[in-house]
Amino acid sequence: MRILGIDPGSVVCGYGVIDVRGSAITLVEFGVVHVKRYKSHFPERLREIHERLGSVIQRSVPDECALEMVFHSKNVKSLVQLAHARGVAMLACAEGGLLPTEYTPMQIKRSVTGRGSASKVQVSHMVSSILKLTESPEFLDATDALAVAICHAINMGRPTPIIKHRKPGGRRAAWSEFVQRRKR
Repeated sequence: MRILGIDPGSVVCGYGVIDVRGSAITLVEFGVVHVKRYKSHFPERLREIHERLGSVIQRSVPDECALEMVFHSKNVKSLVQLAHARGVAMLACAEGGLLPTEYTPMQIKRSVTGRGSASKVQVSHMVSSILKLTESPEFLDATDALAVAICHAINMGRPTPIIKHRKPGGRRAAWSEFVQRRKR
């Protein structure tokens, strides 16, 4: 099964495509749609996001699609612009015959790292480890999008169960211990 993950943004919109065969997850492609904030009008930025995501969908032909939900923003204007960007991403998916599943940032982080409060760097590290990436993406939005796809592969539209990583005796495992366990 091929899954497209999208981390929507009105300036940088990340995307990542993975293949899932049994328990094996492999990378197909990833990147960002980076539109210039001050060089174009907002509707033109939205059109570019829509067109470029449409090209990704046509090129990679995913079976499933997942998006990160909006949960808050710095200000109302940013939130509205992000909602518009999510809308054009959803439209691109719908035009490609896909009905996106949405996940909260906490669900995505918990699925990939085991912690709903993980940082972007921790998510990026785990995505790189899971997919055996040899290069570091220029934007964390690309690894965030891959995290969305991995989350969907793990959950396939079901709510994310709470995963607890505790050492014997009830002590919470350190981040480095969790990373080491996932590498095996």
